Amino acid sequence: MTKTIRSSALTRVRLIEAASQVFASLGVQGATTREIARVAGVNEVTLFRHFSSKEQLLKATIENASALQTEALEHPEAWTQDLKIDLRQYAQLYNTMLEAHEDLIRTFIGEAKRHPEAAKQIIQEAAKPLGEKLVGYLQSSQKRGSVRPDLDPFPAVDMFTGMLLAGMLRRSAKCTQNNYSCEDYIETCVDVFVRGISTAPLSVDNAAVTQE
Repeated sequence: MTKTIRSSALTRVRLIEAASQVFASLGVQGATTREIARVAGVNEVTLFRHFSSKEQLLKATIENASALQTEALEHPEAWTQDLKIDLRQYAQLYNTMLEAHEDLIRTFIGEAKRHPEAAKQIIQEAAKPLGEKLVGYLQSSQKRGSVRPDLDPFPAVDMFTGMLLAGMLRRSAKCTQNNYSCEDYIETCVDVFVRGISTAPLSVDNAAVTQE
């Protein structure tokens, strides 16, 4: 029985990995369950034993893409309550996910206007948990007084993750003209964001520069 369960779990993993490849190369519209099954090395009947539709497989693929990052943020010790340290960790985890699934992300961006509404909803719902982790963190930080009370966490999180996404897309497309590293970019994003949301005053040096 245990062997059967293990075999079923491995087949599910193969199907999700195959779906990620097929969605990335053919897009949401062009991908078929037959092609996904072929890439996974199984027949369509086996695929439908695990996933009732292509849409369900799409949701599983996106959830799998962010699962490790979401899990890493589940534990209380993952958050130090220091804005800069926590947001740097989040940014690094988020960037790891973006880089690992660049092809899939580019496909979804390219097809955004052509996705059926059902597929759009699946993509948004599956990707939501990772963003919700940061929204929740910012809301709790507002209660502690370290984040501005007038800040709306939802657009703030969209802005922060959008900066990270833009950086990944530019780096992978070799669009950056200046010689700075990925780490430099992430550190700058975190620094700018923290300065914008924090209730802490600017440092003396920075205040002096501003007055000049």
